[in-house]
Amino acid sequence: MPEAHHHDHNHGAAAMRAGARHQRPLAIAFGLTLAFLVVQIVTGIATGSLAILSDAGHMATDALGMGLGLAAIRLASRQDQRSTRTFGLYRLEILAALTNALLLVAVSVYVLVEAGVRLRHAPHIASVPVLVVGMVGLMVNTVSFFLLREGSKESLNVQGAYVEVLSDMLGSFGVIVAASIMGLTGWHWIDPVIGAAIGLFILPRAFSLGRQALRVLLQEAPPSADLDEITTDLAAIDGVVDVHDLHLWTLTSEMDVLTAHLMTGGGADAHAVLDQARAMLADRHGIGHATLQVEPDTHHGCDEVSW
Repeated sequence: MPEAHHHDHNHGAAAMRAGARHQRPLAIAFGLTLAFLVVQIVTGIATGSLAILSDAGHMATDALGMGLGLAAIRLASRQDQRSTRTFGLYRLEILAALTNALLLVAVSVYVLVEAGVRLRHAPHIASVPVLVVGMVGLMVNTVSFFLLREGSKESLNVQGAYVEVLSDMLGSFGVIVAASIMGLTGWHWIDPVIGAAIGLFILPRAFSLGRQALRVLLQEAPPSADLDEITTDLAAIDGVVDVHDLHLWTLTSEMDVLTAHLMTGGGADAHAVLDQARAMLADRHGIGHATLQVEPDTHHGCDEVSW
C-alpha cells in the first residue's frame, strides 16, 4: 500500500526565526534611510544637482523596499490559520525583492534620460551643499551596509536592501566626487555625468536581483541543486528501485521544498526508506522539507502524470 510522508521538521519555524533576526537591523537601516532621504530631496531641489536627485531616487526605492521587506517579514512570521494559504505568506519576501528590482530599473532609466538632457544644458550647481550631503550620505549608507551585510547572505529580501545600500554608498561617493570637481574646476557638466554613472552601475544589479526573484516565482530548482545527483542518491537507498515525479523549488530564502515518488521492491521497509531519504536530503543536499511517496513496484498509474 502506498505510504506518504510529509517532513517539515520545524523548517518553517527556523525561517521565521531567521526573519525575526533580520527585522531589527532592517528597521534601523529603514529609519536612517528615510530620514536622510528628506535631506537629499530638499538639497537636491534647492541646488538642482542631478547627482543628488538620482541618489535620492535610489534612496527612495531603498526606503520603499525596506518598508516592503519589513512588512513581508512580519506577515510571513504570523501563523496564518487560513486553510487556503497552505504555504503561509513566505512568498511575500520574494514579491518585495521583485518590487525592489523593478523600482531600481525605473529610477535608473529616468536618471539616464535626465542626464542626457542636462548634458546639453548643464545648469549651475552650488558645490558646497552637494559635498556636505554626499559626505553625510556616505556615513548613513555605510552604517546601513554593515547592519544588513550578515542578513543578505540568508534572505533574498535583505539582499535586495543590501544591494541598494551598497549602490547608494557608491552613489554618495559619486556625489562627493562631482561636488569636489565642480568646486575646483567649475565644470558643472560633471554632475549629470556622475548621475548617469550611478544609473548605469545600478542597472545590472537590479536585473540580477529581479532574475533571482523571478526564478523563485517560476518555481525553478535552486541553482545550487543538482537534480541528477539528488535522483541518484535517492535511488541508491536500500530497497528503492525507481525514483520519479521529482520536483524541487524554492518557497522563499533558505526554504527549498522537494516532492518525489520512491518505488520500492518487494519486502522493502517503507519506514526505513522514508527515514533514510529524509536524512540524506537534509544532510547531503540541505533540503529540510520533503514530501515523499513510497509505493511498491506492483503499483501502477503514477507514470500517467505528465508534469
